[in-house]
Amino acid sequence: MPGIAIRSCCIFGFCLWLISAATVPALASAPLNLRNAQVEPLSFSALDGWKDDDHAAAFDAFLKSCGAILNGTKAMRSSRPFYSALFKVCERAATAGKLDRDHARAFFEKTFKPVRVMPAGQTEGFFTGYYETEVDGSRFPSDEYTIPIYAAPAETVKKRQSKVFSDLDRTKIEDGALAGKELEICYVKNPIDAFFAQIQGSTRVKLDNGKLLRLNYIASNGMPYTPVGKFLIDRGIVSKEEMSMDKIRDFMEANPEEGKELRRENRSFVFFQETALSTHDECIGAQGVPLTPGRSLAVDKRIHVYGTPIWIEAELPIDSEKPETKFRRLLFAQDTGSAIVGPARADIYFGHGEEISHVAGRIKQYGQFVMLVPQSMTVSGAAVADATNVPLPRPRPQMTVTAAARSSTETTASIRAPKPKPRP
Repeated sequence: MPGIAIRSCCIFGFCLWLISAATVPALASAPLNLRNAQVEPLSFSALDGWKDDDHAAAFDAFLKSCGAILNGTKAMRSSRPFYSALFKVCERAATAGKLDRDHARAFFEKTFKPVRVMPAGQTEGFFTGYYETEVDGSRFPSDEYTIPIYAAPAETVKKRQSKVFSDLDRTKIEDGALAGKELEICYVKNPIDAFFAQIQGSTRVKLDNGKLLRLNYIASNGMPYTPVGKFLIDRGIVSKEEMSMDKIRDFMEANPEEGKELRRENRSFVFFQETALSTHDECIGAQGVPLTPGRSLAVDKRIHVYGTPIWIEAELPIDSEKPETKFRRLLFAQDTGSAIVGPARADIYFGHGEEISHVAGRIKQYGQFVMLVPQSMTVSGAAVADATNVPLPRPRPQMTVTAAARSSTETTASIRAPKPKPRP
């Protein structure tokens, strides 16, 4: 029977990994250093819900990261201890092959140790959610489609920096500073849609000719990101507890002129590039691998190495607008974002779709941020004010997707979205 054959291969592969792991020489110990963070070593038994997670699904997501990590150079491994330690773990993961839930959990427990990460002076991390937006658009401007979605100039992409347009803020760009430079990829109807696509970093554009255009972040104008929701909170329009992406959109739609000024409070402006992704592919994260809904995280790239497993314990507003859904899950650092700053700050990727956008847009909760650190790393419980050898991830790669990477994409069915409700 096919099922038995697959399971047998899985067990056989895991046994081979156990044998190889037992014979691998002990790795040289390296210290774990995190900026402005306090770390606390834990045991897996201390993680609430650890045994109940679907570790097979988690392992599949981890293998995506390993594909990128194993392509790293020797220079990268020699200069970055955490990256080097993950490289060794990924070698063993690749040898293990596809694992079922129990063997995947055993793999994580054998090769990693849990370490709670807390910002200096705090006890919890902070989590938000993001998603891939969906908009209607056209390749050509018209009375209906008037808002351009811009590509970045070649020199900006080549340098991996945004200095070319660093003197242009959102206001100047929206007022036409880039007109005539042939940077328009497509046009959309609503400036709010364009704004939200920039915040999320990717979008699916349903073109008027019936085709689907997939766009991903490629660069920005270099201006700092400003969350516009805080202005609505400061003005007493929306409470801090009720703030969500839906509330921001509702305000902008009900107040077009004020909404325009609110958007311009965020001087950061994002440029996109076209990708070859199909309808069923998930968008690509900064690590260069397809994101997995409910398993991928955006983290502070100055602090964390892409591919790092991170266990989250939090109560989130997934089943309803109240933060009452227990979220106990192993995720992986595979993306980044300008608003994601700090050692225990993460953005959870939820996928795409109407209901998914509502769920992701209202996540803003505190909870436990626990890194799984390779066994070869040494960990102390001292607070670290700063670190000179913080492992940094590689620059955002070009959008290259292999068929093997796409085949392991997890569906959004693992996210329990609430039933549709009327928009307020």
